[in-house]
Amino acid sequence: MKKILFILLVFSISLVSVGCKKDDVEIEDNEEIVIIGDEEDEKKGEDLKEGISSPLSGIYASEEKINRRPVAVMFDNHPRARWQAGLSEAEVVYEFMVEAPYTRYMGIFLLNDPQELGPIRSSRPYFVTTLLEYDPIYVRVGGSEEAKKDIKILGIADIDGLSSSPSVFYRNTKNGKKKPHNLYTSMNIIRKTQAERGYKLEGNFEGFKFFTEDTEINGFSAKDVSIIYNNENNTQYVYDEIEKNYKRYKDGKLHIDECYNVPIVVKNIIIQEANTKVIDKEGRLKIDLIGSGNGIYITNGQGQNITWTKSSRNAKTKYYDESGKEIKLNSGVTWIQVTNIKPNLIIK
Repeated sequence: MKKILFILLVFSISLVSVGCKKDDVEIEDNEEIVIIGDEEDEKKGEDLKEGISSPLSGIYASEEKINRRPVAVMFDNHPRARWQAGLSEAEVVYEFMVEAPYTRYMGIFLLNDPQELGPIRSSRPYFVTTLLEYDPIYVRVGGSEEAKKDIKILGIADIDGLSSSPSVFYRNTKNGKKKPHNLYTSMNIIRKTQAERGYKLEGNFEGFKFFTEDTEINGFSAKDVSIIYNNENNTQYVYDEIEKNYKRYKDGKLHIDECYNVPIVVKNIIIQEANTKVIDKEGRLKIDLIGSGNGIYITNGQGQNITWTKSSRNAKTKYYDESGKEIKLNSGVTWIQVTNIKPNLIIK
């Protein structure tokens, strides 16, 4: 098994002593952070492929984990919120623009149970449009008026920090972050709240297609990828030839998981172009995710031009190569970078 898969599956066992301990945070209403470990004994360096594959990442795990309902978490990405806790354990992560000059993340979780998640931030309508593809539990704190209306009308299984009891979210006062950039929770708390509220336990969604073995795609060199959202906001991926994955950088700094103190590593990168425009004086955006557009798929140091389509708000976004065939991903973590049309990219 590749090193990255090993980290994803068992990191919660081997590094429970690094960060994210109960003593490191202030817990409101005496709610405890339960550290969840995985008792399975994974063997580093061997791809055992036990269980079944995750529809989000292609990584193998027990049926009990794979058959759970995904959880979609809104992560704050304001410079004063960095770095995020638990983000390295998401199988799919989206980066969207929000009010300039910032971007925000939405992580989709299925296999892993981070002992800390945050900082949590608010929703926007295009995040709702995206999460509908996964039928998840939605973890957020507030949102734009349109997003809150959509969540209610669409009947999304919602856990909102503004309306939940203090036992669900807490302020981390030990890491130097200030309100509103220090609201946290844990996957254990979210799963407990899911059951208490009677939200269904299994999701109903279509996953990605994956290669059966690690595969090199035909295309152009993509070992250093920079996505320049604006003069104050850029994302970079640098390829590791040995590990065959990408380390992620945000605004020139290595992107670290605050909880586990490890770099964010990525196997697949999808750049998805979507028409984007400002719609109000607050700088909120309308991002057109229904329809079609262009993009790039990147893995193993290579990139290829792709197109995407999404037929309705509830439909799955499909990605196609230049021959019109739906692309397959390599097993591992995927980051989807949603940009404006004709973004400022440097790929080499």
